[in-house]
Amino acid sequence: MLNAMIVEPKDNVVVAIEPIQKGETVTYTCEGDEKTLTALEDITIYHKLAARDIAKGEPIVKYGEHIGLAARDIKAGEHVHCHNLEEHRENLDAKG
Repeated sequence: MLNAMIVEPKDNVVVAIEPIQKGETVTYTCEGDEKTLTALEDITIYHKLAARDIAKGEPIVKYGEHIGLAARDIKAGEHVHCHNLEEHRENLDAKG
């Protein structure tokens, strides 16, 4: 049964659509393929967890948009939230 969702194939986080306990299998579909991973922490409903390993400094992508940068290495299945995510604003006024 699906307990998480991913919106865009380039997303590197999935969103829990129900509470997920540490050690549970996280199941979601991406481009029609069912994917699974193991939750490394308890995940509150509607919170994010890493769909794959994310390196420190790498953009966090949710719903196809960069929402910040990894403040440290994040393992697949870890909760992604303010404790390991740095805000990063793009300079929308920059020409180039």
